[in-house]
Amino acid sequence: MKVALIQINPTVGAMDENAARIAEYTRRAENMGAEMAVFSEMVLTGYPPRDLLDKKDFIARAGRSLKELAFELDGSIPTVVGHPEPRRAEKGRPLYNSCSLIDGGKSKTLHRKWLLPSYDVFDEDRYFEPGRTVGVREIGGVKFGFSICEDIWNDKAFWPRLRYRRDPIARLVELDTQIIVNLSGSPFNRGKGKFRERMLGAAAENYGRPILYVNQVGGNDSLVFDGRSAAFDSKGKLTARAPEFAENILLVDTADMKGRKSKPFGDVESVREALVMGLRDYLHKCGFSKAVVGLSGGIDSTVTAALAADALGPENVTGVGMPSRYSSEGSKNDARDLAQRLGIRFETVPIESMHDAFLDELKKPLGDIHRTLTEENMQARIRGVILMAFSNHLNALLLTTGNKSECAMGYCTLYGDMAGGLAVISDLPKKLVYDIAKLYSREKDAIPPDSITKPPSAELRPDQKDSDSLPEYDVLDPILEAYIEENLTPAQIADKGFDPGLVNNVIRSVDRAEYKRRQAAPGLRVTTKAFGEGRRLPIAQRYLYKS
Repeated sequence: MKVALIQINPTVGAMDENAARIAEYTRRAENMGAEMAVFSEMVLTGYPPRDLLDKKDFIARAGRSLKELAFELDGSIPTVVGHPEPRRAEKGRPLYNSCSLIDGGKSKTLHRKWLLPSYDVFDEDRYFEPGRTVGVREIGGVKFGFSICEDIWNDKAFWPRLRYRRDPIARLVELDTQIIVNLSGSPFNRGKGKFRERMLGAAAENYGRPILYVNQVGGNDSLVFDGRSAAFDSKGKLTARAPEFAENILLVDTADMKGRKSKPFGDVESVREALVMGLRDYLHKCGFSKAVVGLSGGIDSTVTAALAADALGPENVTGVGMPSRYSSEGSKNDARDLAQRLGIRFETVPIESMHDAFLDELKKPLGDIHRTLTEENMQARIRGVILMAFSNHLNALLLTTGNKSECAMGYCTLYGDMAGGLAVISDLPKKLVYDIAKLYSREKDAIPPDSITKPPSAELRPDQKDSDSLPEYDVLDPILEAYIEENLTPAQIADKGFDPGLVNNVIRSVDRAEYKRRQAAPGLRVTTKAFGEGRRLPIAQRYLYKS
């Protein structure tokens, strides 16, 4: 039997549009010879719909869309789709996270998700009641067992510590299921594609059953989904793989579990592709087609502009240079050179006269603020006003350009360089920003060489360098990763070879800057622990590690 694993890019809440895409791709798959089509978790509503699930009209509309889709696909091959399902019980949560089989013009529930994650970016226990029975169905002479995303992430032979007491896949095996099918909404982070394949392969081998895995693709808010749907034989061997970051139909023959095997991107390439897709989808799904970027000639704004040009087309990106009395000629030239290399529109708005006006008007109430932090931040906020003017006038979303290292340390200005609608690289440590710049430079010669080689600087005072305020990034980034992503204590981080005093200073800076990050634009998640919804710390708190 030939099964089509279909990864599409749904828009949250656009049920009619999503249903139309499901119908279109099902017919394409049928024309390719598929005898069954399987889509991803919650594909009908888009994933994750979050508190839209609390709206009764949203759930009712999803139900109508499912019925209409079943009518539309009457006469087509059996099709499995994910969707929310209302519960009629008086107690417990009002919904299931379910998947249904559409066949013969009707839809029937196949499986209700057992394992509901409530860690990191997930909050499914907020909305759904866990399922109690597993979905087994014979289709085309094959006995399939259906599961949804987290259901397959609890194999006791793979995980050193289990999050859940129940194992729906083991139950499917007990019921003599021949092939396990998993509908997933698994978001991307760096290295996750390889890890996920290793986990799924181990599960296939441990349970002794082939696995068909279908993952969502596309960006929804901060999350990016990489697709990379796949098939594994009963020995755990990867036998087919769909491409990353692209809609696709992966046809797998259940006789041998074989299909086309796309080559995945390299490590840095995958991050770049995730950011391009996340940026494009965020703008388009929010109703924007254009973007504005402040161009300083530095590495962060350079990479942000390159990603925007890739995602939206250079004709839809405007770069704005805003030189001050402290801006070097090299930086001004680099900003102009970058715009020419990328083919984006470039405008220059000097801030000198505005800066002087602010200094003059504030002299009476504040005194002389020349060469103070107040003056430095004022320049950033003047630039924020200018960029928002471009954003308003062009109906273009302003992209902020701060990286994760700076955001972690609070090395950013509220209502200044933090102003904007999307923080594109806010989950990229500084080294990774450079790695992406070098990738663009190798592939397209798109980056001015000086932007990569010159010491990073905010240029808010004479001869300023980031290293005046921050440790060198090759020291800072590993400390931040150990604290933020690995959740290590200061002593554990110092044991890695770092100065204990420096470690304590870095951690204090990270904790103190939480109030800034809470006011930041949403950022695109590419690491295991991004600032924002995946890292939930209080602002008003006095917990400090003991040295």
